[in-house]
Amino acid sequence: MKIAIGSDHGGFKLKGEIAKHLTSKGIEFVDFGTFNENSCDYPDFALKVAEEVAMKNFEFGILICGTGIGISISANKVPGVRAALCSDTFSAHATREHNNANILALGERVVGTGLALDIVDTFLNAKFEGERHQRRIDKISEIEKKYLK
Repeated sequence: MKIAIGSDHGGFKLKGEIAKHLTSKGIEFVDFGTFNENSCDYPDFALKVAEEVAMKNFEFGILICGTGIGISISANKVPGVRAALCSDTFSAHATREHNNANILALGERVVGTGLALDIVDTFLNAKFEGERHQRRIDKISEIEKKYLK
């Protein structure tokens, strides 16, 4: 498994904790920034990670900003990306099982480190159930195609 991670300044500290956690589990990842707490713009990092995931260079992405909202909205503009903002483990496994989400978004100011790491583990370990859910994913793809003119 290979993960792309990124954050703005509002998610920088949590991204560091997640990076340590992934390393401790032997999970390969690439950090696409930011690399300090200086103010920066979340769409820049969302785009880098989302493009890499959409091109299938990485199996999953993890994005963090202050709330997780802006960075997930930005990532979802990239065709083929299904970024899910999760603040609990139920949502983390449900979005993988039902929505086949390929990017997890988190808010550093919303979830504590312990919960965030549980959410990451849950997201990465859950499996897409396919079947009836695939029909819905196909409909999401059709919406993307409709507006990519």
